Amino acid sequence: MTGPAASGHDAAAVTARMASVISTVAEAATRTTAHSPADAAEVRCITDAMTRLLLGVPLRSDGQLTVKTLAKEAGLKRNKLTHKHTNLKDLFYALIRIQDHQPHALHALQKQHDVLRDQAAKVRRERDSLITQVQQLVRITLVLELENEQLRQADRRPAVRVLPHQP
Repeated sequence: MTGPAASGHDAAAVTARMASVISTVAEAATRTTAHSPADAAEVRCITDAMTRLLLGVPLRSDGQLTVKTLAKEAGLKRNKLTHKHTNLKDLFYALIRIQDHQPHALHALQKQHDVLRDQAAKVRRERDSLITQVQQLVRITLVLELENEQLRQADRRPAVRVLPHQP
């Protein structure tokens, strides 16, 4: 299969694989580093946030692919990622590199943005052309109105003028 349907299918497959990888890593991280239910909850929050960011659907942040944004998306302080769950931070950066530093949804949005920007530029050029044409038509209309008024006044004057008689 080729074309947009194939790329949409491929993106869905990549997304599903990425979610599966994150889920597997989260389970492993929970078993190895979670010494308490609070640690397990932090790992789950981080991996859920990681999934949302990498898929391009953030809930609590601006969607940038940084540790600071990941922490905000997870609802945790940044030091939880930089000191406690460094393995998840490293995984996050590795997944970013895998997907070319942008979520797949962002790639699609960028392409759509480029198309819309080109369409907007075309519409602006067409609008400017129409404005110029309207201005020309307004000038022509004014000239024709003046000529029409002059012709009407010429029709009111008698064709033969009587000259004053001098004795």
